[in-house]
Amino acid sequence: MDLLNAILPVLLYIFGIILLIVLIILGIRMIQVLDKVDRIIDNVENKVNSFNGFFEFLDRTGYSLSVVGDKVFGFFTNIISKIFNNNEKDKEDLHE
Repeated sequence: MDLLNAILPVLLYIFGIILLIVLIILGIRMIQVLDKVDRIIDNVENKVNSFNGFFEFLDRTGYSLSVVGDKVFGFFTNIISKIFNNNEKDKEDLHE
């Protein structure tokens, strides 16, 4: 029993030291992996930001086409409503 009380703490210290060394190595590897991931994310962000001008152009073009379409649609709507309003006024005049 005395032998077990002397050997067991030594074994626990040895395993603890080994575990600490392994965790330090894993921590260093994780830092390296995170640095690589950070570089990749920065690269992707730069590539995505290079398309911002193109997307702004598309946005402006879409807005311009929408405004032109609304004006054309409003113009034709006004013409059609005037035609039908004139027909209704003519019918009212005939009934009076």
